[in-house]
Amino acid sequence: MTEKEPDLKTPWVDPDDAPELDDHFFTHAEFRVGGKIVRPGTGTLTRPGRPKSDQPKQQVTLRLDQAVLDAFRATGPGWQSRINAQLRKALGL
Repeated sequence: MTEKEPDLKTPWVDPDDAPELDDHFFTHAEFRVGGKIVRPGTGTLTRPGRPKSDQPKQQVTLRLDQAVLDAFRATGPGWQSRINAQLRKALGL
């Protein structure tokens, strides 16, 4: 019995391979001598994500009825934010 060889149109690339380090990488990289920073990095890896909120949310543990939880989850992504909005509305905030 013969097995059919898989049709590989593009060569396989190991996803663990490190990306090529080009001039852009070295131009924007942080430069250190020993433990002292000589030039801080300016590349995309050093930029912060979204700005810090003036009123950051706090993670809590909350017990809800299964029906309530199912109803909010059924509304799709962002259901936790919608719960927060409903609680704010109920409290008049």
